[in-house]
Amino acid sequence: MTEMTETYQPSAELKALDRLVGAWAVEGGAEGTVRYEWMPGGFFLLQHVELTQFGEPVTGLELIGNLRPFGEPAGADVVSRFYDSAGNTLDYVYELTGDKLTIWGGVKGGPAYYEGTFSADGRTVTGAWVYPGGGGYSSTMTRI
Repeated sequence: MTEMTETYQPSAELKALDRLVGAWAVEGGAEGTVRYEWMPGGFFLLQHVELTQFGEPVTGLELIGNLRPFGEPAGADVVSRFYDSAGNTLDYVYELTGDKLTIWGGVKGGPAYYEGTFSADGRTVTGAWVYPGGGGYSSTMTRI
């Protein structure tokens, strides 16, 4: 039996998402609250979701981090999987550069994405979801 001697650290790209930690009121095309917290160890950010979107409740949990399959190095992208109470699983890729937060639905660079900007004081994130074919909606998160 071999020992695992390599020590891992959360990626800088993942740690940048620390700006999301806390509770947020969401307004726009989806209404309600989301709450972000670190899983012990700091390798995964958890998002708890309680929203209403298009008149339907959306309740779920998203796990955000770098994939590290058994025996392999961690992937470069910060990815997530969202699980909701209706049985859906949705995949995303997160990127935070400066004050600009981009979340792609599916794969990085894909046609469905969110692009938002943190305010100077970090208390709001204002942006919009863009869907293929011209759909989407504006959204504002305010720290509560």
